[in-house]
Formats: sequence, structure tokens, C-alpha cells
Amino acid sequence: MKGVSRRAFVGSCAAGVAAAALPRKGVLTSMTKQPHIAVVGAGAFGGWSALHLLQRGARVTLLDAWGPGNARASSGGETRVIRATYGARAIYTRMAARALELWKSYQRRWQRTLYHPIGVLWLVEDDEQYEQAALTALRDAGVHFEQLTGREAATRYPQVNCERVRWAIFEPDGGYLTARRACAAVLDAVLAAGGEYRQLAVLPPAAGALRGLSLSDGSTLTADRYVFACGPWLGKLFPAVVGDRITPTRQEVFFFGTPAGDERFTEQALPVWADHGKRFMYGIPGNEWRGFKVADDTRGPGFDPTAGERIPTAEGLAAVRSYLGFRFPALRDAPLLEARVCQYEQSPDEDFIIDRHPEADNVWLVGGGSGHGFKHGPAVGELVARAVLGDAAPDPAFRLARFAK
Repeated sequence: MKGVSRRAFVGSCAAGVAAAALPRKGVLTSMTKQPHIAVVGAGAFGGWSALHLLQRGARVTLLDAWGPGNARASSGGETRVIRATYGARAIYTRMAARALELWKSYQRRWQRTLYHPIGVLWLVEDDEQYEQAALTALRDAGVHFEQLTGREAATRYPQVNCERVRWAIFEPDGGYLTARRACAAVLDAVLAAGGEYRQLAVLPPAAGALRGLSLSDGSTLTADRYVFACGPWLGKLFPAVVGDRITPTRQEVFFFGTPAGDERFTEQALPVWADHGKRFMYGIPGNEWRGFKVADDTRGPGFDPTAGERIPTAEGLAAVRSYLGFRFPALRDAPLLEARVCQYEQSPDEDFIIDRHPEADNVWLVGGGSGHGFKHGPAVGELVARAVLGDAAPDPAFRLARFAK
């Protein structure tokens, strides 16, 4: 099937997008010097990278096999958490703070609601090492937060059973993002800025410097530089360099129904929560009326994102129901409204991969978003654009060389 190619501004795009997508003053705009960059993958990392590259004066072709935020993509689904608590990993706290600035800015420009600032509540039980380490990183990054006692958390949120909760962190500027909608908004901005989008798959490239992309419709796309931000497929496209350093795992997400008229479990009354107990459970109330979202962050078994069947398991549902009944007693018998299977794709150390291909100077590899990459999309795109255009080098924590140590 021939791919879809779109250059013109899409009629459904918000009126404010065109102005927001214009390059900033001083960036490269000369057609004679304009590099052509192909970005493979229109999810959180690829879409934002394409937009930032355009804003810095590059010509961009964005490709995706099934479309931005599609059901196979790690950036698909309804919602994602945005938070800055990352234990001692201050690099992600700083990046989350920068990403939040960008989410707010683009939301205003595009006049689309993508960010819901309902707060994030971290519940701390016996093992407090992660949250204690996060306090310093949050302060250093200038992130506003409150430290609550267990009793204070229980008083503020009586709908939550705070048994075993010793203390908590509340991030008032945290909350959730609309995932598929955000991917579509970024694509609209890419098109408004003059970028091209083609819905085609990319075949695995040959070793060495890349001279062109072989596409699923039999055509070849030639560019000056190439950015591969293709989530769980990155290891398959580059088996020698990435391979199983990107491991897709099967994850289940459940949405439960709350009692009619019961406002205790709406996003007006309850924040996103992250529960670091025996297992790392988290959830989002409301989800724009979709249901009470609950998920287990524990890494599941290996998963094929292309051909894998996305049917939730009875065991996964039972585990989440047990947790729901304990932490939110009033929802013990809540009906399951829907469920979906997605995937994480993470590196062995759970850090991102943002680096130049070691054998191809014109190829950049971007991935390892795991379950936490979506929120960072705008900041990652900014970083990738600077790196690809030679303005700044990625942090050593994201380099491929770390795996050789």
C-alpha cells in the first residue's frame, strides 16, 4: 500500500499552531544550507525531535509505519503521568522540569488541552530510599513539592487507605498528559512548520554510513542525516549496535468504573498516585471520564510489539483488583470498564539512548523510553535537535559507550 504524504497545513489543526511552529530568530533558514533530516518514528521522541529540528531550520521528513500514537506504539493509549520525582537520578528530574515548561508553552500556543495539572502523590512505605534521594534533586531543580506525613496524607485524601504509608511527596505541578492526542498535535505542528509526513515502514538499514532508507512501498528516501526514534523496534533495526539493549516488555493497564455521582475518585478530588510498596503501582483518576486507571509498573515478560496479541490476562486483572481493594476500599467491587496491553521498551540501566551510531556519522539513535519517556518528549526533542545539528552533545548518561564498560 502506498504511504500517505502530507506537506500542507491540516485543516483540523488549531489556529495557533502555525505561529508556534515558526523557527526562532537566528536559526538556520537559508535554503542553500538547509539539511534534510529523516526522522523514523512519530511517537513522543520522534515527533518532538522532528518539530524541534524544523524550528532550528532543518528540512524534515517524518515517517511512521502505523501513525503517531497508534495502538502498537509505546506512545499510544489515552494518558501518561508527568512527574519529576526520580530518586537520585537528578538528570531526569531536571529534564522533567524542562519538559513541563515546554508542555505548558505549546499547549497555550496550540490552544489544546494536553496537560492536566492535578498533582502527583507519592506514597512511601518502609523502603524510603528512592523518595528520600528525590528530595534533594527536586530542590536543586526548583520543582515545587510538599512533604506530607502519613497522617496528613490520610486527612487530605480520606478516600485513600494510607495504612503502612509513613510519609508522602506531593508534586502540585505534576499530573497527566493525553498521549494519542499529544502525538497528533505534534504532527499537526510538524506539518504547519513545513515538514513532510509519510506513513510507511522502514526496512532494516545496511551497516555503515546510511545512503538512503528503503521503505515498505518499494521507494527510497534519501536525506543528509537520519534519526531513528522507533521505540521497541530500535533493536530490530540495529541488531548489532542496539539489539537486546532495548527490550520490549508486555504491560497491562486497567480502567475501572466509579460510583455514579461519587466525586471522591474524580481528578478534581484526587491526584495521580504512585505507590512504592511491595510492587510499584500507579494510577490516574478520571482520565477525561474514561475511568479510574490502575497499572502495575513491574516489568512484564518479553513482547513482540508488531505481532503480539494484546489481550489482558486474568492474573493481571486479579493482582490489580487486589491492590485496588486495599488502597481504595470503596472501589473494591468496581467494574472493569476496559483494559489494554501496551509495552515498555527499556535499556538495561533504564537510561535513555541518545547517541550517534558508532559506525555511521549521519545516523542518530534515540530510544529506551521505558515506561517514563513520554513526559520527557519535548525536552528530548530539543536535545536531539541540538545534537543532530551539531550545537550540543548529549549527556554521557545517554551514550552507547556506557554499555561497553
